[in-house]
Amino acid sequence: MTQNVLISGASSGIGRATALRFAREGWNVGLVARREALLNRLLAELPPGDHFICAGDYAQADTAQRLESALQYWGRLDALVNCAGVFQTADLMTDPLEEWRASFDTMVNGALRLSRLAVAFMTDGGRIIHITSIHGERAERGASAYSMAKAAINQLCRALALELAEREILVNAIAPGFVDTPMSVVNGVNELESEWFRRNYVEGHHLPLRRAGRPEEIAGVAYFLAGPDATYITGQVIVVDGGLTVTF
Repeated sequence: MTQNVLISGASSGIGRATALRFAREGWNVGLVARREALLNRLLAELPPGDHFICAGDYAQADTAQRLESALQYWGRLDALVNCAGVFQTADLMTDPLEEWRASFDTMVNGALRLSRLAVAFMTDGGRIIHITSIHGERAERGASAYSMAKAAINQLCRALALELAEREILVNAIAPGFVDTPMSVVNGVNELESEWFRRNYVEGHHLPLRRAGRPEEIAGVAYFLAGPDATYITGQVIVVDGGLTVTF
């Protein structure tokens, strides 16, 4: 029986790589992101399957309603991989609270909406995988809302793992470090190509593997967590960061 996976943030970066990996492994994929043109472009690259796209903000109720209709067509969902994320710098002490909360609310509300929707269509043994970040356990200037959102989603995974254990629905998070995606570009500058990154992480001692990760490397972990070899893993945050967080 062909398996079905719903992937948010599928238009670029880790989400795109994840969609390609699952489709190449024979899964039907549902693609969710705000940029419809990029979703259509990705859909054209996928191998044949019963795939669909849903363009919209995954944190909004109307997007969830359209997703529900699409999932009713499938009738069953085997896995959710929530790769969607937004990064917006904000001054914790001076910026308006509404501006500070924007990215936080989008990511946390989106993760909860998608989790609720996914569980409604899952049989026992389904999988929920959220892509968070090492920021969920680390702090960086200007990234407080992003970090707190990722920490909240980590805790959501743990809570869901407990509440869904009787149905053997496994819930985990993947926390990447530096990954070469469009989110690496901040204020028009790709931090992975900067002198700062080269000095501290390629030539320095903070990143043992001395390079950024590739989206495909995160997608591979997501595919593992959705597969038959991960049946005793739940409630975990799996760090995939080239060794970054083991240094000081």
